[in-house]
Amino acid sequence: MTAKTIITCAVTGSAPTPAKTQATPVTPKEIAASAIEAANAGASVVHIHVRDPETTLPSMELSHYREVTERIRDSGTDVIINLTTGPGAMFVPGDDDPLEPGDGTVFVNPAERVGHIEELRPEICSLDVATLNFGERVFMNVPKHLAIMADRIRAAGVKPELEVFDTGHIELARKLIADGHIAEPAYFQLCLGISYGAGATPEALIHMRDRLPEGAPWSAFGIGPRQFPMVAQAVLAGGHVRVGLEDNIYLEKGVLAPGNGALVEKAVSIIEIIGGSVASASEARGIFGLPAPG
Repeated sequence: MTAKTIITCAVTGSAPTPAKTQATPVTPKEIAASAIEAANAGASVVHIHVRDPETTLPSMELSHYREVTERIRDSGTDVIINLTTGPGAMFVPGDDDPLEPGDGTVFVNPAERVGHIEELRPEICSLDVATLNFGERVFMNVPKHLAIMADRIRAAGVKPELEVFDTGHIELARKLIADGHIAEPAYFQLCLGISYGAGATPEALIHMRDRLPEGAPWSAFGIGPRQFPMVAQAVLAGGHVRVGLEDNIYLEKGVLAPGNGALVEKAVSIIEIIGGSVASASEARGIFGLPAPG
């Protein structure tokens, strides 16, 4: 077990959760309020996607990211902001011509995917070192694009959170590190239970942990009903944890979570029950090697 466990809260994500639970924050004001609620409950990092307030669908609009970021920064909380760079990597082959993008394709150049990072300079941003099937969509992140994004993220003074969904993604991340695109110690997020990546099992978590560069801080999460079992497993295996409505909307079987704060509170309880303790935002900065805010 680590001396202190960092809790990341993934606040809203890009899945169609507003149709499933009214707890899903949609507007920039709601997303920021939910992030602050999570911080007050014990999260030291908040992972942020944004949505179109009218349609509730995922958005890449800079003004939404700016409003969320400013609201969190102006709130007085010292929580670490982690903005996503995942949107813009989805491709759906056309039915008649697979080279033509079909419905659901949102695929843009690497510079566009990190524009909000360069503009807003969060302390952390996600970088999905992964190409895999998401249903009938392909989540496509080729090495060339990843290198461009990593270089721009590094130049902006932002630490990437390397999201990996299987062991091959770890090998690609190690290559990006070796080639100088990502500074050490790199921070990894093990994303478990997403089809069709590694399962949310103790065996998969340990196998992926053992493939990481020596000394790299890491976190893990499971989706749906595996969210809280993986909290315990990650802590016992020496890692940090992630919970939040992006990955799971239930507090327990059949009981919808009233918000992100409740999910974080349950993670805090699990960590403390098994003998761990939760890191503050200041302690998390020390673990990640981030400078103090100011």
